[in-house]
Amino acid sequence: MDIKEAVRSVFKEFMLPELESIKQEQREIKIAVELISKRLDDVNLHLADQSRRIDEVRSELSARIDETNKRIDEVRTELTARIDETNKRIDEVRSELSSKIDEVKSDLTSRIDQTNHRIDQLTFQVGKVAQELERLKREEKVMADVLDRLRYLEKRVIGE
Repeated sequence: MDIKEAVRSVFKEFMLPELESIKQEQREIKIAVELISKRLDDVNLHLADQSRRIDEVRSELSARIDETNKRIDEVRTELTARIDETNKRIDEVRSELSSKIDEVKSDLTSRIDQTNHRIDQLTFQVGKVAQELERLKREEKVMADVLDRLRYLEKRVIGE
């Protein structure tokens, strides 16, 4: 048993401190693993929280985008209605102006026709007056000739 004791003592002398050192390292590694595991759990919790917050922000932003799109659609609808209303008013004004232009044109045409008729009547009367003047000139010549003859006769009858 001497050899057995010697081997045992060598084991105890060399191996036991090594085993003790390995056990100590194992405990330290176990503690480190537990700390790492705890940190991983904390990181996982933090990631889950961040993921939840990202989802909340995504939902909030989606809601805001939907609301903005809805407002854009409402504004588009309102603008379209206003444009249609403005176009309708423009068409009404255009129609009203065309009607007034037609009335003024008709009135002016009527007045021009009346003026032309008056000018025609005046021209006709001026023509009649000119004819009358010509007739009067001829009569005046005849009268002057008759007077000249009467004077001549008078001179001959009285003067003799």
